[in-house]
Amino acid sequence: MENKRVAVIGGGLGALSGAIRLARLGFSVQLFEKNPKIGGKVNEVVLENYRFDTGASLLTMPFVIDELFSFAGFTRSDYLDFVPIDPICRYFFADGSMMDASADEAKMKLAIEQLSPDDAEAYERFLKYAERIHDLTAEIFMFTPIHEFKKLMKLRHFRTLFRLHQIDPFRTVHQSVSHFFSDPRLIQLFDRYATYNGSDPFQAPATLNIIPYVEYGLGGYYIKGGIYRLVDALSVVASELGVQIHASAKVEKICHDDKRVYGVQVNGEKVTADYVLCGADAVVTHDELIGGHQQQRQRLNRLEPSLSGMVFLWGVRAKYPELAHHNIVFSSDYDTEFKQIFKHQQVPDEPTIYIAITSKTDAEHAPTDGENWFVLLNMPYLAPGQMWGKEKDRMRTVVLDKLKRIGLDIADRIDVEQVYTPEDFSELYASNQGSIYGISSNSKTTAFKRVPNRSRTLDRLYFAGGSVHPGGGVPLVMLSGKMAATLIAEDHQSKI
Repeated sequence: MENKRVAVIGGGLGALSGAIRLARLGFSVQLFEKNPKIGGKVNEVVLENYRFDTGASLLTMPFVIDELFSFAGFTRSDYLDFVPIDPICRYFFADGSMMDASADEAKMKLAIEQLSPDDAEAYERFLKYAERIHDLTAEIFMFTPIHEFKKLMKLRHFRTLFRLHQIDPFRTVHQSVSHFFSDPRLIQLFDRYATYNGSDPFQAPATLNIIPYVEYGLGGYYIKGGIYRLVDALSVVASELGVQIHASAKVEKICHDDKRVYGVQVNGEKVTADYVLCGADAVVTHDELIGGHQQQRQRLNRLEPSLSGMVFLWGVRAKYPELAHHNIVFSSDYDTEFKQIFKHQQVPDEPTIYIAITSKTDAEHAPTDGENWFVLLNMPYLAPGQMWGKEKDRMRTVVLDKLKRIGLDIADRIDVEQVYTPEDFSELYASNQGSIYGISSNSKTTAFKRVPNRSRTLDRLYFAGGSVHPGGGVPLVMLSGKMAATLIAEDHQSKI
């Protein structure tokens, strides 16, 4: 084990994924998580008889998880049960109409035809267009550390680079979606997918239309028992492979000699390591954990953070069959909502409301006469002048009033409640300005500006997590851990 010690910062999915791979490859791995529980933003909360996932609520690309378990020598189905969700989401529009979205193409086309007959054929064309973007970009943007020149120049990637004009990088998501669909409700529905990585559909490049293909073409899933069961399972696998997991262990700094890292300081004590894999937010890491390197710090702080959010966990003492497992109640003016969030960094007057109710699939997550509502609103990242105490109360009123207008009067039926604001995301998860998804993709070049999986300033420092390549969301975060671990292993082999 000489020269094969790795210190992993953070217990999120990227860090866990990387730690498992490194342990399987024979490295001695210690993982340090500042909170009492690992999982990062993927967390769970129990309030009396109601259980909630507090982070990711939908799983896509489940093969990424399967591959990790297989690599580690385990069988995913022994630990986790993936449940297809249909409908994937129920959409409520401002005009009072409703639509169920499905990964079943025939069902989806029928739902669109019933909502907007003129757009009946547009969906098939849009899905083929999104699939083409996926086929051109998945290997190079999702599965390859694009900042590694030698890997990028492999023949199959080289061909893709000459076809980048085909991935629609010059239009925005909104411009592209508007080209396919005429009904403003469908445009709003497909614009929404830019928010999956915390971006603005009116600014983000249309290349992000890969996201609806991943959901509708490959399917959306739920993990039986809750998304946090993934953290539980990865924790077991990591421990079986010898990863030492330390909770309530805050990394206070990354130790280095200005050229190379040699360990971390945890709760006042130095831990020597040959490599450091950092799963914490990369911007915050450079601000708070890495001394020196001012130029890199300034560059990263110029990048625009992603969306943040406000979350209400509501234990509701009633049943609402008109709601599905996943639901969206759209705002009446999406453009204004995102202008307020990104251009003015202010809480939107009328936010879009996302409601996930896992008790629709796992009845034991709520009492027999109740439901567990996870309610998420798009919010700006932290900026001067915001008053989150007041905004929390205002948004509660706004949301309850809006739900009442569509027939969901729950104000007097909320048994238990817990609320999170961007300030809480910043405090709990050390996320950059309270952002949820790291860096926004509100420019054509953001994909290339994301922090690389290998540090460009310090030797033997590597990064995983939603703030670095390839981005946010469960599968991409786990792939970032794979990339970082692979780079560590390759670099170690080259030094032998």
